[in-house]
Amino acid sequence: MKASSFAGGPNAHPMWRWLGLAALCASVLPLLVASKEYSSAATTPAKVVLLSPAPSDSVPPEAAPAAPAATVPSLARADFGRERPSRDAYQIANWVVHSRDNRATPFLIVDKRKAKVYAFDASGALRGAAPVLLGLARGDESVPGIGERKMSEIQPHERTTPAGRFVAELGRNTQGDDIVWVDYDAAVSMHRVRANNPKERRLTRLKSPTADDNRISYGCINVPVQFYETILLPTLAGRGAVVYVLPDVRSAREVFGAYDVDERERVSVTAKQPARPVLEHASARSPRPAPQ
Repeated sequence: MKASSFAGGPNAHPMWRWLGLAALCASVLPLLVASKEYSSAATTPAKVVLLSPAPSDSVPPEAAPAAPAATVPSLARADFGRERPSRDAYQIANWVVHSRDNRATPFLIVDKRKAKVYAFDASGALRGAAPVLLGLARGDESVPGIGERKMSEIQPHERTTPAGRFVAELGRNTQGDDIVWVDYDAAVSMHRVRANNPKERRLTRLKSPTADDNRISYGCINVPVQFYETILLPTLAGRGAVVYVLPDVRSAREVFGAYDVDERERVSVTAKQPARPVLEHASARSPRPAPQ
């Protein structure tokens, strides 16, 4: 059979013509269907998905914790333990610790008005406290040249324990006893109480509950034997100590050039607080319409 008759030419057999037409329809139909679907998709609007807002009664996510409010650190203070010092002793000891006036060495506070001594380590922690005996006369200065005079030549009104800041040092008196020099030039020392003269009742005065009868010495500071040996000597061992003798008459802050640590802390706290807004007076503002 010729090719032209097989392919559907003009001389083709009628059966072959129908078969060729069927094949042509089978190949064209899928193209027409695809074209219709494409045209439909192009004219149909796109579907948009909207996220609905959270309902009003939903629980919001947990907020991040707020930053802690800025605080002012407490200023350093002396630790008196269970002792209840006078206001002057408390303020001067705190000032010593905060200002570091003791230069990182142990220090002692001698409260003449209360007739008591407090021994602290270099950080301001109390090591011990004890009653003391002081000079017979009240006053804050030593008589010039008194350290060179014989005790028999010293008048009762001259027997004072001087106030001030002193660098203590170990030494010995003329009898060979170990003592702690407070003011070497004025011959003022801190030593064990001596009961050489029964009429002076020095041991009894130390044990009395009041400070009124603790004035008896020539200016030296007498302490109980146990305090001297178990507290004072170990405190001075090594780097020595600074002794602050509080005044009788003058103000302690004046004598030492000190300041009140509590007062300074209050000022520091106030300075850290944010300033409150100040309302301006109405007359200072420019006229403007107010909303109804």
